[in-house]
Amino acid sequence: MAIMNTQLGTWLMLEHALTHNFDVEVVTQQTIDTRHRYSYADMAKRTYQLMNALDSLGLERGERVGTLAWNNYRHLECYFAVPCTERILHTLNARLSPEDLAYIINDAEDRVIFAEPELVEALEKISNQIPSVQLVVVMGDDSNLPKSGSFQMVSYESLIAPHKEDYPYREIDENTPAGLCYTSGTTGQPKGALYTHRSTYLHAMGCGSAAGMSIGPSDAVLPVVPMFHANAWGMVYAAVSVGAKLVFAYPHLHPESFVRLLRDEEVTISAGVPTVWIQVAEELSRSQIKLPNLREIVSGGSQPPKPLIARYRDEFNIPIIQAWGMTETSPLASTARPKHHLRSLPKDELLDKVYSQGGIPLPGITISLRGDDGAEVPADGQHMGNLFVKGAWVIDSYFKGKGKDSFSSDGYFATGDVAIKNSEGYFVIADRTKDLVKSGGEWISSVAMEGAIMGMEQVAEAAVVAVPDEKWQERPVACIVPKPGCNITLEEVREHLIKEGFPKWQLPDRVEIIDAVPRTSVGKFDKKVLRSRITN
Repeated sequence: MAIMNTQLGTWLMLEHALTHNFDVEVVTQQTIDTRHRYSYADMAKRTYQLMNALDSLGLERGERVGTLAWNNYRHLECYFAVPCTERILHTLNARLSPEDLAYIINDAEDRVIFAEPELVEALEKISNQIPSVQLVVVMGDDSNLPKSGSFQMVSYESLIAPHKEDYPYREIDENTPAGLCYTSGTTGQPKGALYTHRSTYLHAMGCGSAAGMSIGPSDAVLPVVPMFHANAWGMVYAAVSVGAKLVFAYPHLHPESFVRLLRDEEVTISAGVPTVWIQVAEELSRSQIKLPNLREIVSGGSQPPKPLIARYRDEFNIPIIQAWGMTETSPLASTARPKHHLRSLPKDELLDKVYSQGGIPLPGITISLRGDDGAEVPADGQHMGNLFVKGAWVIDSYFKGKGKDSFSSDGYFATGDVAIKNSEGYFVIADRTKDLVKSGGEWISSVAMEGAIMGMEQVAEAAVVAVPDEKWQERPVACIVPKPGCNITLEEVREHLIKEGFPKWQLPDRVEIIDAVPRTSVGKFDKKVLRSRITN
């Protein structure tokens, strides 16, 4: 006896959606007030048209096809048409600097790029730096085409219109590359993470599982995280795989319209970075809108502050589930969910032990916390270790063989994160290696201090960075965005941190009041920029 050798990949997801979930809706918020709706059946037909169109462009198998696009139904069609024709979907981060965007396009050697009308200008600005690009497909109809430009252009609707609404199933080896996503480049030039059909399918199954984001046919899924960032954390492929309703929000977040979208479309699960949920919490309090269908929020990208998790729990009755992952892990690698025997803990103890942690790795993912000597550190909730990870959807090398020093001799990927593992098996990211504060030979976690400061009533946001110190090598500086009309002093911050259990030697010697915390292209705090501002 043997098991059928089914090749895993994007075709399985698409065919299942068309066959069994053809009547499920995909909703795109196009403007603050308008929404586009169609079914998975409509999506499949248009995806087949796009497949035929890609073939007509003469693109070779294995070629990278770029998308410079927001979360919407046309981008969804690209998510399947490109890999299902054995090309590689290369999602371009719409918020990158012109220099990084040009570098990534050249490194991937994109010949065709699908771009939103409002993002074509970003390509025009670097047109003389990206000689490989031969065609820009403007994601709209002919009315969206620019009157002039440096590239040959065609509208998306004109491109697919002449083509048939069917396409023969193609058997693709599951180890064939399907997607390419570049790192944000915060530690050097961006590097490409290449996902296969197999890893994409397995990641979707892990994402949809109860250990991941628990996505099923009864759900309405709204990924706030951009589709250009690590496949929207896998939510799009997971939703299509199981036939969940998909909802795409307007790309320029307006909390008021976003909350209405969550309510009107009866969204059951949504995911995004903590800064999104801070804004949404304020709007929910202001509007008094109830979201009875929203059973949970997944927060990732950075550690959500404990007070934010507690606020959603107590004020809105919505749990925030912390997730951890990286571009290199496809990206979802762990979630913080309570084990059965921990469910009855008092809510504040549960928050400390579970919900504020990085979580437990998903099945198929293995982590290792190692000291600088390479030995595993104790799981005692105190010892920090360098975080290594490997698994079924973790890359084993970067595109074109770059970054070889990021992989250990025993097959693990060195994440650059420092983590702590507790006796219950949960781990928490203590910091990025480059963001730890080393004071007098001892490490201070900027992440833990930020979370505590953001628990103060007067504080909207806070980031902690290290500055050079002649005596102690480095000292922490707290950069704080106060809430409107509020003032905050160094003495108040220090007093609060002592109450939160921070020893006196860790307390910041300085507070900087700022208007906003600078962010990376994917919404994380950009401490590199902040450090530069503080030290110059």
